[in-house]
Amino acid sequence: MASPSWLSAGKLVLASNNKGKIAEFEHLFEHLNLAVQVIPQGQLNIEDAVEDGLSFVENAIIKARHAARISGLPAIADDSGLCVPILGGAPGIYSARYAGEHGNDTANNEKLLRDLVPYREANKPIGGMFVCVLALVEHADDPLPKIFQGIWQGEILDAPRGEQGFGYDPLFWLPTLGISSAEMSKAEKNKISHRGQAMQALAKHLA
Repeated sequence: MASPSWLSAGKLVLASNNKGKIAEFEHLFEHLNLAVQVIPQGQLNIEDAVEDGLSFVENAIIKARHAARISGLPAIADDSGLCVPILGGAPGIYSARYAGEHGNDTANNEKLLRDLVPYREANKPIGGMFVCVLALVEHADDPLPKIFQGIWQGEILDAPRGEQGFGYDPLFWLPTLGISSAEMSKAEKNKISHRGQAMQALAKHLA
């Protein structure tokens, strides 16, 4: 059950300025019918935190504490990315800036495709997984952040497919469905995605 401070706040800062993530979170919170107002940190003029952790968990906590410290409100942060085992887990925590420029989806996708060329074999899929870690803090110095994780398994295509989503969605193939993540509607994606899984875990915690 949510703690008293969470319930009394009635507001939650979302520690992200990524439009794609914000849209997904807003849709998910609306679907889960959580009785809390979610405020993207940009509305409070909170800039992105410096993500200098070495894992998704560390970076999620860093971002949540940063937003909570400036806003004085409980905060939730998402750190997510694509991990490709054959590349040693890359792009991993550097997914958003894999090609050097933060948030350049096209460049990031092109770099991933180039990096995978030496590993491509006929009729042999290259596995990958989207990872999402949510960190929820009651306040900036919360000694016990709540952590919720989701992992979405799939394969990496050799060319983009689909116009939906963002990030690496056009390269993320779901063999059981026969479509890419970028060919799914938001509702379909939120039911099974890494972020959707983490959000469902969060919802169970708050229920």
